[in-house]
Amino acid sequence: SIKNLILELKKIRKQNKQIVFTNGCFDVFHAGHVHILNESKKLGDVLVVAINGDRSIRSLKGPNRPINNLKARIAVLDSIEAIDYIVSFNTKTPDATIKKIQPSYLTKGDDYDDKKIVGSDFVKSYGGQVKKIKMLTNLSSSIILNKLNLKKK
Repeated sequence: SIKNLILELKKIRKQNKQIVFTNGCFDVFHAGHVHILNESKKLGDVLVVAINGDRSIRSLKGPNRPINNLKARIAVLDSIEAIDYIVSFNTKTPDATIKKIQPSYLTKGDDYDDKKIVGSDFVKSYGGQVKKIKMLTNLSSSIILNKLNLKKK
């Protein structure tokens, strides 16, 4: 839960450790996701990943998503060594979660425009940093889903 996570992070901060935060749907998991997560972890000591809940994904991507439910997506993320904590949210954005966690670093893929990275102004307001991770080419959930749709026809 977010409450338990905040308590854990308070202990971590007392040890002067850097907390890195990233988020996403992680609905159709691929090597690009692994790359972003591993590169994010390199920035600090603890990586917190916030994952959109099923309701959140439906509101963002439509009624046919998610492909994989929250429990299945968390199971995949839980197998990634770079990730220390996973928290889910059901709002459209992770803004409230970011405000509660107050990470040292906020990361997103470099396909995001600086002004569209949710929480960036807040993180910068207390001296935190926003880092864009260079994405691997031709790897995205949309590309994978489009390829699958082509094969069905």
